[in-house]
Amino acid sequence: QVQLVESGGGLVQAGGTLRLSCAASGTISSINAMGWYRQAPGKQRELVATMPNTGDTNYAAPVQGRFTISRDNAKNTVYLQMNSLKAEDTAVYFCNLKDVWNDYWGQGTQVTVSS
Repeated sequence: QVQLVESGGGLVQAGGTLRLSCAASGTISSINAMGWYRQAPGKQRELVATMPNTGDTNYAAPVQGRFTISRDNAKNTVYLQMNSLKAEDTAVYFCNLKDVWNDYWGQGTQVTVSS
């Protein structure tokens, strides 16, 4: 089994920054990609950013240019640097890991941006 533990969420003012971290542990097979999703109240979970093993990065349009995803493969850790935060970024952020067979999810970390 794979466990994902997120950290770094919190309350920040609009225009501020936060850095999320997600560490994977357990029986990790070949990782295909790691990434971040978010879910705001009353809305469906949506992609924020992903980073496959190729090193490419994919961002949702609303965060392009403000958020940066990165990975430390030696530590099985993925990060999300969030700059210029807006009130509409308020959501629970979930870490995701895709291996050959499964999707794994973290428990989520709350990010609240006050305007």
